[in-house]
Amino acid sequence: MATDSLWFLDTLVTVRVAWAENTDHISVLEHRAPASDSPPLHVHHTEDEVFCVLEGTLRLHVAGQDRTVGPGQTLLAPKGLPHTYRVESPEGARWLTVTTQRDFENFVRSMGRPALRPELPPPSGPPTPDAAAALAETALRFGIEIMGPPLG
Repeated sequence: MATDSLWFLDTLVTVRVAWAENTDHISVLEHRAPASDSPPLHVHHTEDEVFCVLEGTLRLHVAGQDRTVGPGQTLLAPKGLPHTYRVESPEGARWLTVTTQRDFENFVRSMGRPALRPELPPPSGPPTPDAAAALAETALRFGIEIMGPPLG
């Protein structure tokens, strides 16, 4: 079983099941994120994404609808629908994502860096215009299109 840990943006992502370990190309990633963390609104063109919250609270925004999801709750973000999340709990959150192809895992591996410790990375602050452009360009290579800003 894979256990690679990466610092990806302002989160810690641990690969629990790598797509290369199974014939259906399913990835299971564990995410830890600080309070208020939110990626840009985006759409996966090649795979569904399932969020399974383990600790904390996420506000998931899928296709224009918001839903608050807590421990033990699950939400599907189907491929082709714009979505994002925001960590609402002050202590941060921990959740699993399950994706049905290899693109999201490969995107995380491409943009992430090895975690030096099993904890959140130092905060990076808002991305520079160059960093935001690099994120969007890399995402497109993996079937992910940035559609708008993070949730405020």
